Parts: sequence; C-alpha cells; structure tokens
Amino acid sequence: MTESRDSSTVPAETAVPLPDETAATHPAAPIPAAPDETSAATPVATLAPVEPAPDVAEPDAATRSLAVVALEDRHPNLGLAPISRTAGYPAAAEKLRADVLRSSAAALESAVQVDPTIRARYNEAALRQLLRDGELLVERLSMCLASDTTRWLAEYAEWICPIYRRRGVPLADLSALCLGIRKAVAPLLTPDELETATRSLEAAMAVFKRNSRLGGDRHKRNALWKWMYRGV
Repeated sequence: MTESRDSSTVPAETAVPLPDETAATHPAAPIPAAPDETSAATPVATLAPVEPAPDVAEPDAATRSLAVVALEDRHPNLGLAPISRTAGYPAAAEKLRADVLRSSAAALESAVQVDPTIRARYNEAALRQLLRDGELLVERLSMCLASDTTRWLAEYAEWICPIYRRRGVPLADLSALCLGIRKAVAPLLTPDELETATRSLEAAMAVFKRNSRLGGDRHKRNALWKWMYRGV
C-alpha cells in the first residue's frame, strides 16, 4: 500500500534563476566616474565686447533731393504710400500761403520788368487774371515745399498748358512769372528751402518750354519759319 505524503511537510522546490542572456551578450556600459571637485575647471569661452555703432551723419540737401526724385517717379497704382505733405518744410509752406498775394504781385512786376511788352499785350482784366494765376502758382509752390518734391508744381504746369493756349497766353510769360516768384520768395526762405523752391519752379518752366513748341502757342515766331510753314 502506497504511503501518502503530507504536502505540508514536503519543502517546495525553489526556482533557480536563469542567467540573463542580454547581460551576457550586451554588457552594461561602465558608469562614468564623478568629476573630481579638486580638478581645475574647464575655461568657458566669452564673447568679444561689441563696439558701439559709429554715428551716422544726416544726409545733406543733395542726397535728400535724389531720394525725393526717386519717390516722384512712383506710380500710385503700385500700392506705395502717398507722398507725405509734411516731409519737407511745412513751416516755410505756411509762410508762403500767408503772403501769397504779395508774392504774386511782386512776381508780376518782375516779369513786366524783364519783358515790358507784357503790359502792352494785355489789358487790365488780363493782367488781373495773370495776378490770379501767380497766386495759384505760389500755392502749388507751397505744396512742393511742404513735401520737398517738385511733383505738385510740375503736374500743375502740365495741366494748365492747354488752357493758356486757348486763352492766347504765351507759355513764355508763365516762365517769366515763375522767375518772378523765385525772386519774390527768396527773402522768406532758408538756403535749403530756396533750393527746393528753385528746383520746383525750374521743373514747371521746363514743362512750359516743352509745350511752347507745340502748335497753337502765341509766342512770337520767326518770320522765315512762319512763311515756310504757313497754313500748317
């Protein structure tokens, strides 16, 4: 007869741990030793001191004028910002606007002195009209001074040429009026302001000179050329 055993008295078999295969094939990396506090510290690279930027001189009048000419050529459909009305000399522009009638009268007197035939070719009403035309030119000149650009006066000169051709006014008389305006406003302006005013008036005079070559202008023509091109 088989003798039964008490399970409580039989010691349980203990599991034998198997060797770690990964430890045999991939030995653990050595742990780096802690840095010795007594060793010398590694020097840290430092940035070189930054030298201060040199002072940039303000652009002179000639450089500013070239920049303004570049802005004048831009087309409004390009999406650029409009020309600032205060980028130039707004204080000088206000002085011209406050004395526009005197400047126009002095300009007309100067034009009559340069060309005495103006008084003979125009009656009193036409002279008053020229006086009013001078006021508009001075007003446009003040806009050029305020923005430091020749655009406002040059464009205005281009617009009014057909009107004066219809009125029978030679464009050379308007050029003489522009010269008189420069002479009248010179005592009111500084050298830089006068340079901008002169540049604006010369741009308008160039427009008048170019358009005076077209047919219909009432300037005195050469008798020979008039005979050769009669009926043209």
